[in-house]
Amino acid sequence: MAIAPVRRKLIEVALPLREINEASAREKSIRHGHPSTLHLWWARRPLAAARAVLFAQLVDDPSSRPELFPTKVAQDGERYRLFAILRELVKWENTTNEAVLDLAREEIRKSWRRTCADHADHPRAAELFDPERLPAFHDPFAGGGAIPLEAQRLGLEAHASDLNPVAVLINKAMIEIPPKFAGRPPVNPESRKRALGSRKWKGAAGLAEDVRYYGQWMRDEAERRIGHLYPKVRITPEMAAERPDLERYAGRELTVIAWLWARTVRSPNPAFAEVEVPLVSNFMLSTKKGKEAWVEPIVEGRGYRFEVRVGPPPDVEAARRGTKIGRGAIFRCVMSGTPIAGVYIKSEGRAKRMGARLMAIVLGGDRGRIYVPPLAVHEAAARNAQAAWRPEGSLVGKCRDQLPLYGYETFADLFTERQLTALTTLSDLVGEARAKAHQDAISVENGRHTHTHTLSLSLSAGGTGPAAYADAVSVYLGIALSRLSDIGNALCPWSVSMTQAVHLFGRQAIPMMWDFAETNVFGEAAGDYRVSLGNLAKVLDRLLPSSVSTATQMDARTLAYPSHRVVSTDPPYYDNIGYADLSDFFYVWLRRALGTTLPALFSTLAVPKDEELVATPYRHENRDASEAFFIDGMKRAIRQITRQTRRDFPVTIYYAFKQSEKRDGGKTGSVSTGWETFLEAVTGSGFSITGTWPMRTERGHRMVSMEANALASSIVLVCRRRESDAPRATRQEFVKALRRDLRAAIFEFQKAGIAPVDLAQAAIGPGMAAYTGFAEVRRPGGHRVGVGEALALINEVLEEILGGQEAELDRDTRWAVAWYETHGFGVAPFGEANTLATAKNTSVEGLVEAGILRAGKGRVQLLRPDELPADWNPVTDRRLTVWETVLHLVRVLEGESEYAAGQLLRKIGGQAGAARELAYRLYGICDRQQRAAEARLYNALVISWPELARIAREDYGRPQRLQ
Repeated sequence: MAIAPVRRKLIEVALPLREINEASAREKSIRHGHPSTLHLWWARRPLAAARAVLFAQLVDDPSSRPELFPTKVAQDGERYRLFAILRELVKWENTTNEAVLDLAREEIRKSWRRTCADHADHPRAAELFDPERLPAFHDPFAGGGAIPLEAQRLGLEAHASDLNPVAVLINKAMIEIPPKFAGRPPVNPESRKRALGSRKWKGAAGLAEDVRYYGQWMRDEAERRIGHLYPKVRITPEMAAERPDLERYAGRELTVIAWLWARTVRSPNPAFAEVEVPLVSNFMLSTKKGKEAWVEPIVEGRGYRFEVRVGPPPDVEAARRGTKIGRGAIFRCVMSGTPIAGVYIKSEGRAKRMGARLMAIVLGGDRGRIYVPPLAVHEAAARNAQAAWRPEGSLVGKCRDQLPLYGYETFADLFTERQLTALTTLSDLVGEARAKAHQDAISVENGRHTHTHTLSLSLSAGGTGPAAYADAVSVYLGIALSRLSDIGNALCPWSVSMTQAVHLFGRQAIPMMWDFAETNVFGEAAGDYRVSLGNLAKVLDRLLPSSVSTATQMDARTLAYPSHRVVSTDPPYYDNIGYADLSDFFYVWLRRALGTTLPALFSTLAVPKDEELVATPYRHENRDASEAFFIDGMKRAIRQITRQTRRDFPVTIYYAFKQSEKRDGGKTGSVSTGWETFLEAVTGSGFSITGTWPMRTERGHRMVSMEANALASSIVLVCRRRESDAPRATRQEFVKALRRDLRAAIFEFQKAGIAPVDLAQAAIGPGMAAYTGFAEVRRPGGHRVGVGEALALINEVLEEILGGQEAELDRDTRWAVAWYETHGFGVAPFGEANTLATAKNTSVEGLVEAGILRAGKGRVQLLRPDELPADWNPVTDRRLTVWETVLHLVRVLEGESEYAAGQLLRKIGGQAGAARELAYRLYGICDRQQRAAEARLYNALVISWPELARIAREDYGRPQRLQ
């Protein structure tokens, strides 16, 4: 039997990257109906990126069809047509546009039929190459489910697996449950009465309607049982008399949006030891222009009270500081002004003497928020709550953060008693709502006279009858409860700019919060169960499941699945995110609400952690052991994919590790990066890399980026199984192949409009394709050329193609030149800098160490010449770069004299020639981009160079020669 040809896919040749990235970035700001609002998951891929990658992974590139597109012009024309489809496909508004989706699905089917025709003689052709049935898809690290969802949207039977039960539940809710009940009308009596059978329920819309109905019943029943704990506020004439802004509300009862609390400790001043003083990080309530409000603490005798003031405070900065002084947990006593040290606060917390005091109440007004001071009846209502159940699971890993320092050890410690009461009540009601849905579903089936053995089967047993449908409804009710816990806990800050409570997970850890917002679960705003449920139902309304799919709990290292599936996956990011630790926060509530509905999924007391494929040091002896665990596990997982992947489709793997350097104790000065390590795992597992694409998958302004150097990009690796008869090559043969393949690829990238900052990363694809196309590459002495050296060679050849002399520059300088060409000396996102550093085989950390870059709070900036240290000495610089030699020469020439610059040039020594070439290049960049002021500096250096060289050659070391 002849071996069928392997057709290159679009993703292995070209992509409309700019449009994909724009759609991905835009999508991050979309909330209503977006699947990410179904339930929180960390580092979820944008749907646009996932959809584009899958489409390009499944569709043939025109170059693989020479019979129809024999010339380059013809191939470019067909590629442009496919790009037009992709540009429409990635738009958010087209996620439910069946015309656009059908066009994309048809292109996928066309390519699949060609593949089937190529394999018509295959002995298992009827099974593996059925032209009427698209291949199935599998994601072994499904996480938040973006990739499996998009595979399903494109018409594939999607299979998602993950070790984390919370991730599996999210995937079940998105891809497994909706197809089971697609097109079904709701079973609740109210909807049946209104619709009278006349409405057609598209997709999961009927299921969404039932989720709303039974969720509303839960909320109403919860309010009946515990509503007394959530009193309204009556605006009395006395209150209105003191506050003109309350006059229109006099005599009315207003619903509470949130209660704002301040944590307290006993004053460390012995004179006020009996007073519990507040720890407040901000006294502002609203900073909206024209709607400013703030809290003023008023000391009276041996106590204090809080008053709400409207309008700007006399001292805005003081109001914004609250009682906090300095950095860290240091406050001042409102009674005496005595500093309250962090060590004292921690000791009070561990002794369980940290309390809370109501600081203000936020009400829903006719035209915005209304703020009133604490009311005794409201503080009493909160104190009277007694939870019937408490999640006593211990905080671990990322959930711990600094919380145990203040006495918070269990999940129950993260909630007020009233919050625990509300969440427990709603949790109990999930089961009661399921029973009601079950009875209503049985009534519907009886009305249809349907009697089959599947009617009593549960959802977990594969049923689709009344029992399974009731289970499905309860899954979404339980997820809505879990979502509510994210904003219904005692660690939620109050946003003074948005005037609303902010959910807990603004970053990938649980931080300590001094003053917090306790939301009203019946407040008709963020924190209300109905709001949480409504946002979830909007997601269901938009789901248009096209195929039956599955989500299962499995370990990717040992997972075995049929070899005829297409694979695209987003593995864990080394040690960036503690998924299992963080998921426990939700798991304790999901297990209580859904443990009987999905018993196998919630069989453990906590989320499995020992097997989780992340490099978490606290689970191992040390960081080296955790790294070894991660690399070994990742290799095993990728080997599973390699063994079971299709030959006719590439595999796509998302990579988003933060680039960092690790030296071997200074013995050799070698550098190992996360990128290099990951590529070793991929190539060592039998994969050949045929493409790398930078995807802008994160918002640069998200909260985690504000305080940390967070990633803004993911790299998509395109991989194929290396052929068993792949040849061996010498280093020289590899470089020859590299020069040949990379030149043509760079031309295509530039023609496709790939940005300069992304070009180096994209070039790794064809470069690594050349490297991994060989079984191995060896030096003349017999030593293997590893991935790190291959990356360095790829960079060198790329620079040969792009810039001639620039190829001889050090890696840090190559990074700086590429960055400067795009951003100059401006501020830009850390993630973008990290992406370029990855491609250049350096790191942002190393660039900072080299003294050419400033990094912090998610932003980076090249240092200007006038910001460089005046006492710099190239002789003692341990990480000397050509870039800094040029900028220091510019600094000295501009700020001092030609003599001083010549003396500096003499110290630079052997790098002088490279520095001069770089000065020419930088002048050319500035000239092209019309940066006149900067161009003048480099031009002056180039013009002065002969004189500087003369000064450097002569002995001007003796002071008398300066006369």
